[in-house]
This record gives sequence, structure tokens and C-alpha cells, in this order.
Amino acid sequence: MYIDKRVTWNPHTRLKRIDLNRKLGLLRNLLHRRSKLSLVNKLTIYNMILKPTWTYGIELWGSARKSNIDRIQSFQSKSLRTILDAPWYVSNHTLHTDLNIPTVRQVLHEKFKTFYSKLETHPNPRVSSLSSSTHPLNPPRRLKRRWPRDLLVE
Repeated sequence: MYIDKRVTWNPHTRLKRIDLNRKLGLLRNLLHRRSKLSLVNKLTIYNMILKPTWTYGIELWGSARKSNIDRIQSFQSKSLRTILDAPWYVSNHTLHTDLNIPTVRQVLHEKFKTFYSKLETHPNPRVSSLSSSTHPLNPPRRLKRRWPRDLLVE
């Protein structure tokens, strides 16, 4: 996790994208169109190597700005396009629905709801108090900043 002094997620998503591009470059021989691997094996490689890289800590950085989340989404679309050898005119929505792979935003909501449900049932009272849908002190919001618990209402 990379956090700057202003506690924004821009450096984290930027460095994650660089790391993901490097990993995709190393796997390109296995995932490109002339590869002998089946589509199922290519998707397994994606799910086992690339996806855990960007999903790590998504419960926290999921409240990042749309532009930072779109940075990871563009990588996901690029890698799925490489796996399928899809031409430019095939939409990203089509790629996701045909492969039955959720978008980054869908994964984000699913992971946070799972994390939130675990908080509610945690035996430690301090941890379970974190599961409230509003901030206990209700501080004023500045700069349109989103908090992770905002993902519950979207």
C-alpha cells in the first residue's frame, strides 16, 4: 500500500498500474493470440497472477477518486482484450459479459460488503463499532472526499 502525505490513493494506483503492466509484459507470451493455451487457462493465469495484485487492499483504496479506479479498470480491459485477441471495436462491456468477469467497481463493492459484514460480527467491541454506516463523530466533509463506508450506499 502506497499512501502519500495527503492520504490520497493516486500514488498507490499509479504504482499498481506500473507493476501490473510489468507483470502483463512478462506474461504476454502466454496470453497473446498465437499462444497455444486455451481460453480457460489464460483466464486462470489472469485470476491467479494479475487479479490479486490489484485487489489487494481494495476495501481501503476503493474509496479513491473515479480517475484512480479507472486507471485499474483500463488495465483490466486491456488484459482481457489481450487474452481474447479482441479487435478495437469490441466494447469493454462485451468483453466483461462474455467472459463473466466483473468490473473493478463491481469487485470493489462485493469485497467491501463482505468486509463490512465481517466487521459487524467481530467479537472485539472496538472493531465491531467500526461497522456503523456513519462516522461516530460525524466530522464535516471537505473536498468531496469519499470514505470506504460510502460504498455501502452506492
